[in-house]
Amino acid sequence: MVHQTMNTSNNSAPSASNTIQVMHALSWVWRVLIVGTLCACAATAPVKLTATRPADPAYPAAMASAATATEPTALAPPAPLPPPLQQPGSRWVPVPWSELPGFSDDAWYDAWVAWLHSCERPLPPWTTLCPELRPLLLASPAEQRAWMQARLQPYRVEALDGGARGLLTGYYEPVLTARRARDDRYAVPLHRPPSGLAARKPWYTRQEIDTQPAPQAALRGREIAWLDDPLDALALQIQGSGLLRLTEPNGQQRTVRLAYAGSNDQPYRSVGRWLQDQGALTDASWPAIKAWAASHPQQVQALLWSNPRVVFFREEAVPASTTPEGPRGAQGVSLTAGRSIAVDRASIPYGTPVWLASDGPLLQLQKLVLAQDTGSAITGAVRADYFFGSGQEAGELAGRLKQPLRLWVLWPRGQ
Repeated sequence: MVHQTMNTSNNSAPSASNTIQVMHALSWVWRVLIVGTLCACAATAPVKLTATRPADPAYPAAMASAATATEPTALAPPAPLPPPLQQPGSRWVPVPWSELPGFSDDAWYDAWVAWLHSCERPLPPWTTLCPELRPLLLASPAEQRAWMQARLQPYRVEALDGGARGLLTGYYEPVLTARRARDDRYAVPLHRPPSGLAARKPWYTRQEIDTQPAPQAALRGREIAWLDDPLDALALQIQGSGLLRLTEPNGQQRTVRLAYAGSNDQPYRSVGRWLQDQGALTDASWPAIKAWAASHPQQVQALLWSNPRVVFFREEAVPASTTPEGPRGAQGVSLTAGRSIAVDRASIPYGTPVWLASDGPLLQLQKLVLAQDTGSAITGAVRADYFFGSGQEAGELAGRLKQPLRLWVLWPRGQ
């Protein structure tokens, strides 16, 4: 982005002998010169902006024209809006860009990185536009915003009955200490999928796995690692992936990622809701659940069994990097903290850029995010799970987030 300043100075002052008419004439001349200078600056500013861009055949033509275009005036007539679009689980209503709260204030770089991740596996509407995204990664926010407005149309996401407000929750990637071999302390297993899982759906419930010989035999030898807290194992299964700081039998320590590899296909039941129904808690946040479990150890097993769903994992190496990528979401691309959301696929397809607005007691959010994941509890038209990243701080925020939500999808024009 080119910043320009224009300095004006007076080279001389009129003498006392000048007449009133001469003073008026000089004043008029100065006004002409100033207006002419301003017009020249306005005329040359776009040229200087585009001249700093290196020649690049991949630089999108829409961006080049947007960079030289002036901002529309408030009196400019609005462009005609396209018709609404119908999805299996939602209705998309076209709106002007001015409806998106905070659209002019977001910083785009990490959002653009997340968007490029989605372009690793683009759906057909994005195959023609994804090549234009990479040259814009280091563009200014104003240039990126101009490209979006030139190429995309915002649609407000509504339920099929017309409701435009929904629910935002959060999720994260736990970072847990684990052992490769079981011992007296680390006795809670994390499993790979049992053989024949797909042939028997739904598979055994959590309680049946813990109490019946058949599922226990099917899982024997499928252990990846062992944790010391059953609630940590439950959290890992709810989130769908996690990082393990693993100690091998020889004492060597390393970090691995456990990624989602399947489930027992049982329904998900919220343990927080179970505690509320029992009258045990009014605050069903994850920190409150952990605190309750610590003070009621004799009831933890019943708490765990209230959620029959069990998730199985596969182990993945974590590349050595100062900024390791996040876990892969259901789209099959790496998630980006603060820029990836899980959605209901019947409402929003994977890879779609989404404008998210949520005003709540925990966070005020108005930002661009990418629909890159899903979850068994993420159902409904205006519904999203916000990815906070990895670790304890992310977990604290994710466990407390529950607030109103509005969504707008940004869809290629003409699609």
